[in-house]
Amino acid sequence: MNFSLIICTYMRPQPLLKLLNSVAKQSLYPNEILIVDGSIDNETKEVLQNNSFKNLKYFKVTEENRGLTKQRNFGIEKVDTTSEIVCFLDDDTVLTETYFEALINTYSIHPEALGVGGYIINEVEWWKNEQPNTTQAKMSGRAQSRPNEFTYDGYTRNDGSRFILRKKLGLDANKPPAHFPDFGHGRSVSFLPPSGKIYRVEQFMGGAASYKKQILEREKFSEYFEGYGLYEDAEFTLRLSKLGELYVNTSAQLNHFHEAAGRPDWFKYGIMVVRNGFYVWKIKHPNPSLKARFKWHATAFLLIFIRFGNALTATDKTAAFNEAIGRTVGWFSLLFNKPKVV
Repeated sequence: MNFSLIICTYMRPQPLLKLLNSVAKQSLYPNEILIVDGSIDNETKEVLQNNSFKNLKYFKVTEENRGLTKQRNFGIEKVDTTSEIVCFLDDDTVLTETYFEALINTYSIHPEALGVGGYIINEVEWWKNEQPNTTQAKMSGRAQSRPNEFTYDGYTRNDGSRFILRKKLGLDANKPPAHFPDFGHGRSVSFLPPSGKIYRVEQFMGGAASYKKQILEREKFSEYFEGYGLYEDAEFTLRLSKLGELYVNTSAQLNHFHEAAGRPDWFKYGIMVVRNGFYVWKIKHPNPSLKARFKWHATAFLLIFIRFGNALTATDKTAAFNEAIGRTVGWFSLLFNKPKVV
C-alpha cells in the first residue's frame, strides 16, 4: 500500500529531527512525508534545509491554519492522490525500526479497518503473569489483580493513584482499555499490554495513528480543539468508531518523550482537561443516563481532589496546583457555558 506520513509540528526543531532520523531507518519507508509547521520562527525550516530526507515535503502554515487539528486537515489536503493510508506522528516521538511495517500490515490482516494505532513502549512497565488467567478472566480479558495493579490479557502493570481511588469508589472504567464507558473516563491505550497482538478498539492516540485516506476525505479533525488540541484524537476516533472498525497493533512500537516546548501552561491545561473531556463524552454519548452523568462529574471532582493533593506531594508542586485550579475553573464553567457539541 502507498502511504503518506503527516507530522504537524510547532517550535520543536530538534525533537522533529530525532523523529525523522528514526523514520529514515524504517524497514518500510513512507511514499511521502509532509511536515506541516506552525512555528512562529524559522528554526524548523532551517533544520530541514540542513538535513535531507527522502520524499519529504515542507509546508509552513500561517495563523489561520495554525493549531494541531487545523494543521492535520491542511496536511490531508496536500496528500498525494495515490496514497491509500495516511499516518500521523507527534513530533516528539521516536520509532522502532519496524513501526510502519507492522502498522501498514494490519490493514492486510484487517482490510475492514478504518484506522490503526501504534503502541508506545517507554511510558509503562508491564510484567507477564506467571499463572494463566482463570476461565472467567479469559472471557473478560482481565484477570484478578491486587488493588494497586491492573491486569489484562496475561500482563500486569502498576495502577496510578487515581485509578486505585476510582476502584474503591466504584468509578473505575467498566469497559476494556481503549473503549469508552457511558460515563466517560475510560482507560486509554496505555492499558493495553505489550503482547504483540492486534486489539479492536474505539479510540487510540493521535500521535501514533493511521487512517484510510478515503475516510479522511469524508471526516475531518474537529477544529473545536484549538491550538494544542487536547483530546482531539479521542473525539476523532470515537466518531470513526461509529462508522467502522479501529485497531491498535501493539507490534507497531514507538517511544514518546513528551517534549515540554509548545505545550500550554498548566492552568490552561487543567481547563482543557475538563472542558474538552466533557465535549468528547457528549460526542460519544449525547444523551447519557442520570447515573452516567453523576459518575462523570464524580470522577471529574475526584481527579481535581487528587491534583490538589499532588500540589503537596509532587515534584513539581506549582504545576500540580495550577492544573488543579484550572480543572476547578473548567468544571464551574460548565454550569454557565457548556461546550457546544456539533
